[in-house]
Amino acid sequence: MVEKLTPRLQKQSTFKREPLQVGLKLAVTLLFLATGSSYQSLQYSFRVEASTICKFIPEICKAIIAIYKDEVLCCPKTEEECKEVAARFSSRWNYHNFLGPVDGKHIAIKKPPNAGSYYYNYKGLHSIVLMVVADATYKLFYVDVGAEGGALDEGTWSKRSLHDAVEENRARVPQPEPLPNDDQPVPYHYIGDDAFALRTWMMKSFSHRS
Repeated sequence: MVEKLTPRLQKQSTFKREPLQVGLKLAVTLLFLATGSSYQSLQYSFRVEASTICKFIPEICKAIIAIYKDEVLCCPKTEEECKEVAARFSSRWNYHNFLGPVDGKHIAIKKPPNAGSYYYNYKGLHSIVLMVVADATYKLFYVDVGAEGGALDEGTWSKRSLHDAVEENRARVPQPEPLPNDDQPVPYHYIGDDAFALRTWMMKSFSHRS
């Protein structure tokens, strides 16, 4: 990662001081993302001022996204690629015509100015929502982050680009096909929890209500 990020992040030396090494800034950023440690705690661990850490962490995050986005986030864009995702679920988990599980994760934030209750969620804290879809090996291939935490998963999902693409037949979801050893076509579909609405392309658990 240091080798890939260095050309984008390396600062020029000046007569006043040497810039921080890219490897050091990357280590601080990864520990911050993995543990949520405060800037003050990171300051003592790495001997870097908290005021400096708060400036370079967003810079490192933007660089990671720019360099790794196309390599890491490979959302299926053709019918053949969707079938490849389904084939991996079939072979690994013996579940067929499956395009991936959909779920949301609340990420706690400080209340934005003049935000009212838009970011206040059912857990009693302010948050933004990370909405993801994963493949058969737990690798995320669709990520959308930033929706207001005050909405439920279904409300958040219904405003995401992948949802619109499936609804408008732009996501190249394959036509229904029979399951193994059967002759009745079954739609290719995603799976969500009880917060999601049932669709021909979205399966959910039985609600056990009424």
